[in-house]
Amino acid sequence: MKHPLAILALALGIGGAQAQTLPPLQVQEIGSFHVGGRVVALGDMPKREIIPSPGAPPIQMDPNGEFQVEQMYAQYVKLAEPRARYPLLLWHGGGLTGVTWETTPDGRPGWQMYFLRQGHNVYVSDAMERGRSGWARFPEIFAGEPVFRAMGEGWGLFRVGPQSGWNARPAARKAFADTRFPVAAWDAFARQSVPRWTTTDSQIQAAYNDYVQKVCPCVIIVHSQGGNFAFNAALAAPDKVRAVIAIEPSGTPAEGTDASPLRGVPHLVVWGDHFAESPFWQRIRGNVERWAGAIRDAGGTADIMDLPAEGLRGNSHMMMMDTNSDEVAGRLQAWMERRGLMR
Repeated sequence: MKHPLAILALALGIGGAQAQTLPPLQVQEIGSFHVGGRVVALGDMPKREIIPSPGAPPIQMDPNGEFQVEQMYAQYVKLAEPRARYPLLLWHGGGLTGVTWETTPDGRPGWQMYFLRQGHNVYVSDAMERGRSGWARFPEIFAGEPVFRAMGEGWGLFRVGPQSGWNARPAARKAFADTRFPVAAWDAFARQSVPRWTTTDSQIQAAYNDYVQKVCPCVIIVHSQGGNFAFNAALAAPDKVRAVIAIEPSGTPAEGTDASPLRGVPHLVVWGDHFAESPFWQRIRGNVERWAGAIRDAGGTADIMDLPAEGLRGNSHMMMMDTNSDEVAGRLQAWMERRGLMR
């Protein structure tokens, strides 16, 4: 039988020789919860007969009634002696879930484990409509229908290589020569993709705001589509959010939004490589840096970490999965140290 600490190391993403060489984490508690949401009543829909499982007799399904919807799921790992002053919340991007932060597609420990080892209590969540948060009937509750990401869409969008370099055959794919993404694990990454809606931002924001009220004060590390939700969550609760680290955020509050509530909430925006090859990301970057400028103009702190300018080349949009993911995380950890967020 495995020693309990070895089992814990495996559960937290450390396997094989690495689990034997690194000291075990001293964990106080692992748990989860759902937060937010509302109850919706549906009626006037026809009943129908279903077979609930093979071999079972048919039953009548009534799609009418009261339904709990728009909640979100979060898992936490709390250390016995955390070194960070506040919990660290990891928020994922579009079409993804909290798996983003766990084990990397090529099997290395992800940022959840990295920041636990740095002394943070770490919370990993699935946004409303994703993963273990679940989704609701559409179009009765969610307007429109879900969208799905094809396996090759992210190749160019996430700047692993030129979009023309995508091929269904792994051996024929062409990445940027210096890419840090583990290209042999692309198909494993594609398995993490989940459906998303383009009509549910207000519900997602409401759930995140409830999450902040439940868990914080806290520090948020957010990725891509999640950026706008974290920026707005900080605006809504500047007394609860102690810092925001935005990994290539794809959206911001509307131009002209008053950033003065964020004077005491330091922000860091992190950019990877190969922006010259992506007009789409150049436009996004301009919008985000305008928001960072608005925070600074209001008397706050909004630092920019341009990894290529700092000598770190080849990072993709998914830098928490790149082969140098720990090196990138180390720079984020150093920023938190400088900002007084550690004991």
